[in-house]
Amino acid sequence: MIKKENLDKTSAWPFVEAKKMLRERKTFIEKKGKITLQTGYGPSGLPHIGTFGEVARTSMMVNALNQISDFPTEIITFSDDMDGLRKIPDNVPNQKLLNDNLHKPLTQVPDPFEKFNSFGEHNNEMLKNFLESFKFKYKFQSSTLLYKSGFFNPTLKIILENYEEIMNIIIPTLGKERKQTYSPFLPICPDSGHVLEIPVLEIDKEKSRIVFNNNGKKLEVSI
Repeated sequence: MIKKENLDKTSAWPFVEAKKMLRERKTFIEKKGKITLQTGYGPSGLPHIGTFGEVARTSMMVNALNQISDFPTEIITFSDDMDGLRKIPDNVPNQKLLNDNLHKPLTQVPDPFEKFNSFGEHNNEMLKNFLESFKFKYKFQSSTLLYKSGFFNPTLKIILENYEEIMNIIIPTLGKERKQTYSPFLPICPDSGHVLEIPVLEIDKEKSRIVFNNNGKKLEVSI
């Protein structure tokens, strides 16, 4: 443990941010009884130094919190493995296989290394091995598993209930082309299996239903 007099004087950023968090989120932290920090990862390619940096910086925060607080802490490393494959990495085999599955969720894209059930699963496993080689302490979460389990449904309904307010905040920040198609919901095309970025035609908050314009065809999705 670091001596208290040194903790009081330090200007190292993890301690500055940890103190700020404890001060500004005091009520929330006390209610929850623990501090959870999360780092995100897009498994569209192999882990690299940027991936390391994400978890390393978060671990620095946890270490600082453990020095100045008695609250339990945890790090969640979240994999956005429901994202569509937008670009083919240069450093993987079977490029044609990936090209044939562009825009599909990463956990629906075949593994070009032929080791796991999908490209997303392959990269998730590489990530876990990578982090464990540096002895990081973390809890891994897959967006695919959480979406399929219904874990996000309450949050999706909150977004739907506040759809107009969210759009009013986001739309002014977007370019002209993206404004035409932006939605906080990304449906999956039932025909192609692609993750779509398409405009909303209609929402039914009571029935938790969204109707999208999929190239002139109505695509209805329920939460």
